[in-house]
Amino acid sequence: MRFAFKKMLGCFALSLGIAAPAMGAEPIKVGSVLSVTGAAAFLGDPELKTLQLYVDTLNKQGGVLGRQLQLIHYDDGSDANKANAFAKRLLEDDKVDFIVGGSTTGSTMSMVPLVERAGVPFMSLAGAVVVVEPVKKWVFKASTTDRLAAERVLADMKKRGLTKIALLSDTAGFGQSGKAQTESVIGKYGITLVANETYGAKDTDMTPQLTKIRNTPGVQAIFVFGFGQGPALVTRNIKQLGINLPVYHAHGVGSDEFIKIAGAAAEGVRALAPALMIADTLAAGDPQKPVVANYVKTYTERFKEGVSMFGGQAYDNFFIVIEAIKRAGSVDKAKVREQIEATRKFIGTGGEVNMSATDHMGMDMWSLRMLEVKNGVWTEAK
Repeated sequence: MRFAFKKMLGCFALSLGIAAPAMGAEPIKVGSVLSVTGAAAFLGDPELKTLQLYVDTLNKQGGVLGRQLQLIHYDDGSDANKANAFAKRLLEDDKVDFIVGGSTTGSTMSMVPLVERAGVPFMSLAGAVVVVEPVKKWVFKASTTDRLAAERVLADMKKRGLTKIALLSDTAGFGQSGKAQTESVIGKYGITLVANETYGAKDTDMTPQLTKIRNTPGVQAIFVFGFGQGPALVTRNIKQLGINLPVYHAHGVGSDEFIKIAGAAAEGVRALAPALMIADTLAAGDPQKPVVANYVKTYTERFKEGVSMFGGQAYDNFFIVIEAIKRAGSVDKAKVREQIEATRKFIGTGGEVNMSATDHMGMDMWSLRMLEVKNGVWTEAK
């Protein structure tokens, strides 16, 4: 009898020992460094809100692999040096399982050497091609590059018979990389760059540069490569100067905030953005329709504000890692990295993602839609 009782206690203790790790398992640590304040808050604010939203959502559903998620976030204030320091903290002190972040190219590239040395999967939200070319073992990004954006715009210009253009780019990392990529591919589209101007990321008046463009003979269109408030201010200046030319923007303005700041001057402007920005008008059979419709509904109900492509990018990059963790069956960093690299046919807000050992982005230029502002809203350009 006594033996049976001891055996029963032993079995009970054993069952507790087995259950305890599952019940009290360490959370999966999601690291993030985003530009929630400063010049790039236009990007970082919806990115952070998206991560918070879906970490909460997954936790309410029971977490991932039976473990809760813990979001550890730092705001770099749009300062690449701070991004570097915070990335070091995430890796050395917080010991995160993966990182989503780097709102800007500058912040991302300041973090890359650290994550490469530490061997931690890193999903960047920045736009420049340098993030993924050359391929870095631990660095990925599920959003198109500035080179692809440049080619997408130039292809549209060529189709419309616009062969002489002016380029106006900001002096930050995104704008300067975009400028270099545009210059490198423009020749293959039979288009000539007849004016090439820049503006500072903190400038609030670009009329001097635009006056030079206006006075340049033969200009048929203006291509603006920048992000944040700058492109909206450029658009307003174009209107104020009475410049009546087609205006294009790269993939740094995809939100309703751009239209709000640019005002009436935004009418007729063309810009690149993912399908997310035209979720309501996507065809019923569009493979992205269910994804973007769900994101729009979930985000707007939680935050009572419109969506942006930047929040959508955070969603895509975050869930690519979550799916990789599920396939790996663990948060072992090497296994998760392998599964991220093996991502195929992932349908996100930004398009279909197909990664490989030689392609840590997995998207083409057609994942970006050519949009046009009509009657104060984004529509798909014809």
